Amino acid sequence: MAAAPEAKYTEETVLWVKHHTPKLITFAITRPESYRFSAGQFSRLGFRDGEGFIWRAYSVVSAEYADTLEYFAVLIQGGPMSAKLAAMKEGDTILLDKNATGFLLPERFPDGKDLVMLCTGSGIAPFLSILEQPEIWQRFDRLALAHSVSYAEELIFNGRIAALAEHPLIEEHFHKLHFVPVVTRETAEDALGKRLPELLKNGELAAAFDMQFTSADTRFMICGNPAMVKDTFQTLLDMGFAMHRNRVPGQIMMENGF
Repeated sequence: MAAAPEAKYTEETVLWVKHHTPKLITFAITRPESYRFSAGQFSRLGFRDGEGFIWRAYSVVSAEYADTLEYFAVLIQGGPMSAKLAAMKEGDTILLDKNATGFLLPERFPDGKDLVMLCTGSGIAPFLSILEQPEIWQRFDRLALAHSVSYAEELIFNGRIAALAEHPLIEEHFHKLHFVPVVTRETAEDALGKRLPELLKNGELAAAFDMQFTSADTRFMICGNPAMVKDTFQTLLDMGFAMHRNRVPGQIMMENGF
């Protein structure tokens, strides 16, 4: 349902909400025909709050070609937006800013053969969208994703990632993907157990990906909590990689998770 023409947002309907843990939810909303985004970008979602509004940014999980918009949120105790999301149910109204934003876009890399995506928590959201784009599988020779969480129950997308093997647009390329889950606060089967910067430093991550990281071939995208982004970025700098800028191409792109 569209808002008035002068409004900078539309009013959308919540289609479903799933609570995976007390802190982790996914949900989908209707998508206006006019809404455009690139995989890796985020939306601004909002609610009316008294006489005003409350807005927060959330990376889009769904593919560019999907009919609906899906999101992943980590609920923060005492957070005003989290309280709204925790109470949200199917059929509720949510506000969607008309413009998607963000520059965590793999197409910004002019070259490279291997794309390595490193994330914590909700930072996986943009990469889930990116992985549903056939172009990314055709562009890179190898794709690697590491998702780091505190506890194993927070690895809620492992099944979704595995299901890409049967995605009609991706199945023929699925062999290119190496997915490595990371759990840092408990021992978990089939998962690495240290923070991403340490796994980069000691070579465990490269070994798990069966890759050799090189400036010529490897391109890194980082998304997650600010401490991880900062530490991982510094680790990659120490390893000889550089920030990518439009006028000065490099090997690293990063964004704090939304």
